[in-house]
Amino acid sequence: MDYKNKSVLITGGTGSLGVALTKYFLNNHPEISRLIVYSRDEQKQFLMSDQFPYSTYPQMRYFIGDIRDKSRLQRALNDVDYVIHAAAMKHVHIAEYNPDECVKTNIGGAQNLIEACLSPESNVSHVVALSTDKACAPINLYGATKLTSDKMFVSANNFGGKKNIKFSVVRYGNVFGSNGSVVPFFLKKKSSGVLPITNENMTRFNISLQDGVKMVLHALENAWGGELFVPKIPSYNILDMANAICSSSVKKVIGTRPGEKIHEEMITSSDSYNTFDIGEFYAILPTNPNWSLENYISEFNARKVKEGFSYNSGSNNEWETIKTLKTYINKYIEK
Repeated sequence: MDYKNKSVLITGGTGSLGVALTKYFLNNHPEISRLIVYSRDEQKQFLMSDQFPYSTYPQMRYFIGDIRDKSRLQRALNDVDYVIHAAAMKHVHIAEYNPDECVKTNIGGAQNLIEACLSPESNVSHVVALSTDKACAPINLYGATKLTSDKMFVSANNFGGKKNIKFSVVRYGNVFGSNGSVVPFFLKKKSSGVLPITNENMTRFNISLQDGVKMVLHALENAWGGELFVPKIPSYNILDMANAICSSSVKKVIGTRPGEKIHEEMITSSDSYNTFDIGEFYAILPTNPNWSLENYISEFNARKVKEGFSYNSGSNNEWETIKTLKTYINKYIEK
């Protein structure tokens, strides 16, 4: 995709993925017209503007705003070509305690963004929304709101009319070492000699920040509209992760937290009827796409998965070892 003289807006742009995407665009597409970081956290924007100052990167714009505020979104979207939607309330236990706030941000905010992008004043042509494994067969409020958000973005492709706009979704679990994830938490606890383990059988998918960026870009540059992309990535056992960080620490089992799954799921057996293998990724396609399924299959050499296929971290075929996890951890510490 040619990003020359194009503008990109990232909601929740001060998060781990937003910063990584910012680095990617500035390093690989300096010809970009504007890169807009849209978020409500003033302090994070201040720190990010130190890292990517306007004096060095004249493409950068820092826009304070909440996705709950539709009029502010509409102003931020002025002359924007591409949108990456990463803003969300994402902590499961906080969402359980503040359900109305989670709904307002994850569902109301998604609706505001969709309507703003579909408005006659908008020039947006591509929207990629970030999802989560917790949206797959959700058992907590956060997952339920993100599933709703996913459905809204997929359905938005039906309301574009004559506008040339595409909406797609990317779904993956916690990014390795991202804010609020288990790696920085364990590293912080390491000095105490005790690492809290919720459940010894717990497993998680493992995706790097760079692969998360790669997946977003794949959707931005290749989506036909309505796809939900899922990466093919390895799993790890939480006990292996703890031992990779500090094998001598006491592993104290504290029990699962409210709304927490033992294994991450990204594709359910019910999804299998619309799921295709497209190489690096799986794509869950819309039930009634507004494009030719035959042409899509031909374009991406897509192969339909078997009926009843499911994809979760507990039954995955590819696994990280303590040795490979240590490699990831060392790279994270070196940063």
